[in-house]
This record gives sequence, structure tokens and C-alpha cells, in this order.
Amino acid sequence: MSAPTGFSYRQRGDGTVVIIHRGKAAATLRGARAAKFLGEITAGDEQLVMARWTGAYKFGNERQARQHPRNQGR
Repeated sequence: MSAPTGFSYRQRGDGTVVIIHRGKAAATLRGARAAKFLGEITAGDEQLVMARWTGAYKFGNERQARQHPRNQGR
């Protein structure tokens, strides 16, 4: 499993945090959620934290999908 990439974030003057994925806004956090996000972003891997907050991360079913007959390339 590779680490997520392509995430960045911007903190606005009003305290709102916008998480950007590949140039597009993926999530907007306000108030307590923004504060919690900023606390987590300083404590861990930024890319992984942003992927988790936006929901853009692997869900665990990739192996099953790869083994499905439709994805075997026949």
C-alpha cells in the first residue's frame, strides 16, 4: 500500500481550514473540527491525516476487487 499524495491545506483568517486534493477543495472544516484537524496535522504524517479527514484513502477491499473475474484482464 502506498502513502497518499497530492494533499495540501489552507487555513483562512476566520479559522476555516480547506483541505485540497489534486487542486480541488476536498473538505472544509470549521470551528472545533478545524481545531482538531490542526492538532492532528502537527502530530503525524500530514498526507495520511488529510487523506483520513477527507475519506480519500484505501478501504481494505482492493485485494478482493483485484481478484474479481471482471478485473482479471481476460
